[in-house]
Amino acid sequence: MKKELLLSLLETNARYSTRDLADVLLEDEESVIHTMSDLEKKKVICGYHTIINWEKTNKDKVMALIEVDVTPERDFGYDRVAKNIYRYPEVDTMYLMSGKSEFIVIIYGRTMQEISNFVGAKLATTENVVSTSTFFVLKEYKVNGIVLDEEEKPSERLVVTP
Repeated sequence: MKKELLLSLLETNARYSTRDLADVLLEDEESVIHTMSDLEKKKVICGYHTIINWEKTNKDKVMALIEVDVTPERDFGYDRVAKNIYRYPEVDTMYLMSGKSEFIVIIYGRTMQEISNFVGAKLATTENVVSTSTFFVLKEYKVNGIVLDEEEKPSERLVVTP
């Protein structure tokens, strides 16, 4: 089976049925189910996600990207420091980066104050954290290749009336 094609299809749309995936891959459905299960066990497939435009709901949701400067540990580098940060349930996503800061941490909260409290009380006081810089996301335009709120352009054709 073409595992890379299966992964690409699922990354594009996790709601494809196993029957549809089998048709595209020219495989039987049982084989697709077995392969997906195997990839899940091996942590190649780590979850199935939906992209939501929270601005169109009544839920208050604030996202922040936080640059975190740290001092690496001898014999462990950044891995143990990262674990001390990503173990917080508030941390949604975390990356080791090249450039100005070692980590980018993405968190969500109901308010900017809630995020500020997390940064000040937990993140900034974590061992080996030297400094943080918090950037609040004001508006999302495109997430994982999906444009969230593209306005439809009015037709340029002239309206004809009888």
